[in-house]
Amino acid sequence: MERTKKVGRFSSCRGVSFEIKPQRISPFAITSPSEDEHNLLDDKKIWVPWNQRSSFKVFAPMLDDIIQRSLSRPSSHFCDLDIESDEDDVENIIGGGEKEEDKQIKDVEKQKPINNYSIKRDQLPKLAPPKASRLSVILLDQGLFTVYKRLFMLCLTLNLVGLVLAATDHFPYAKQRPALFSIGNILALTLCRSEALLRVVFWLAVKILGRPWIPLPLKTATTSFLQCLGGIHSGCGVSSIAWLIYSLVLTLKDKQNTSTEIIAVASAILSLLCLSSLAAFPLVRHLHHNVFERTHRFAGWTALALLWAFIILTISYDSTSNSYKKLRLSNLIKEQEFWLTLAITLLIILPWVSVRRVSVKVTSPSGHASMIKFEGGVKAGLLGRISRSPLSEWHAFGIISDGKIEHMMLAGAVGDFTKSLVSKPPSHLWVRQVHFAGLPYLVNMYDRVVLVATGSGICVFLSFLLQPCSAKVCLLWVAKGIERNFGNEIKDMVSGFPKDKVIIHDTDILGRPNVSEMSIDAAKRWKAEVVIITSNPEGSRDVVNGCKAARIPAFGPIWDS
Repeated sequence: MERTKKVGRFSSCRGVSFEIKPQRISPFAITSPSEDEHNLLDDKKIWVPWNQRSSFKVFAPMLDDIIQRSLSRPSSHFCDLDIESDEDDVENIIGGGEKEEDKQIKDVEKQKPINNYSIKRDQLPKLAPPKASRLSVILLDQGLFTVYKRLFMLCLTLNLVGLVLAATDHFPYAKQRPALFSIGNILALTLCRSEALLRVVFWLAVKILGRPWIPLPLKTATTSFLQCLGGIHSGCGVSSIAWLIYSLVLTLKDKQNTSTEIIAVASAILSLLCLSSLAAFPLVRHLHHNVFERTHRFAGWTALALLWAFIILTISYDSTSNSYKKLRLSNLIKEQEFWLTLAITLLIILPWVSVRRVSVKVTSPSGHASMIKFEGGVKAGLLGRISRSPLSEWHAFGIISDGKIEHMMLAGAVGDFTKSLVSKPPSHLWVRQVHFAGLPYLVNMYDRVVLVATGSGICVFLSFLLQPCSAKVCLLWVAKGIERNFGNEIKDMVSGFPKDKVIIHDTDILGRPNVSEMSIDAAKRWKAEVVIITSNPEGSRDVVNGCKAARIPAFGPIWDS
């Protein structure tokens, strides 16, 4: 059989292929065939064996200008799979390199002839660079009035109102203790990032709201709020800086009643808070994530140590004699700043108490993904963090578990850390034994849910198939080369379910899909209350927007989720 015409190449995201030069409407969109082409397509459908359980998938032969085969190349997103380069794929298509699906097609040809199409190498169109970067999607395309940004503005506005009232003598308490308000904001932002506390909050949300008679709008509003707590974290971070600046201004105006040491320590804390906030700015965080993580961690720890020094100095300083008196515990426990700082310290220490170095088994179904296995079952919807060097960086992954004796993580090889899991499989990894809850955990709040995953994003949803779940779930998985890139173990996990419960689209065989339309169709057939997707920013945005246009609530990962 001659090779069919290759019309375009595409950039891969979580195993889903997107056109390098997309249409303006959506990077998922494909040109709809005409009525005549539909008839031609129907006449040319053939069936290809799908798995050992005798289920089948139907696809049409590749027709000129109707269906285009998709080729993937790696992108920088954490969820992508680093599959073969475009050049290698083109050589396979043109030079006769035989793939697995080619063998399947040849077997079917013996039973049913199909039309052949030839191609010349110089007929391939030239590539054009993407029109929009992933960073632009993160910063702009997600909207100016998202829940995250609303929470950020709400926190910042409330603090600015309090600051203005204090500066105009309408809020005497705040004017007398501005440092207390700064510490209070630090406590609030720490609470929003406490994985142990949020685990309890998510559990309560599911227990209280996960009942059939609870109105759906209340459930979706709660989901949006819990997913976007990072907005409160960021808003309180900026507000703490504003209050500390105000405190320093008042202190410098009344310099004779304070000490140089207190001013120096407060200035150092302010500098560290500013450095930490700048490192968390989306542009820096996206382009230099390791720099952000290390700066955020060590600057925060140093600021916390200086905060204790600041509290001890201010409590023990006697402004009447301009000297320090002996610090007594009875004086310390009377101060509100002490208790707030103590709470911050405990919240920061808590996750590190559960850090352990454990043995792991790492296997690689292909050179593009690794499977990491741990002992112990884990409840569906939880995520975990792993690290080779716990003081340097941590990486979060979805957890696959049947809830019994073991759990595992699927890591696509796209970054330095994930690639090293394939090239140099470790025998031990550092883990946080307290697994944290995220958006997938809130699946248990609903009655009927469609779960959409692309590429390695499947791992976060597989547990809902492997163990009992309060919600009735339908899984839609779009990926490239499922058996080749993910191995038989993952393939077997998603096999054997009714076709209306598990929908698998292998782009190697079935071509590039419109994931947004597939998600909407699945949600309507399943009568789902909500759609939850795990994909790259562009893919998540398109599916969420498409579902909302169809009046179906949908949620996907945000850049700070």
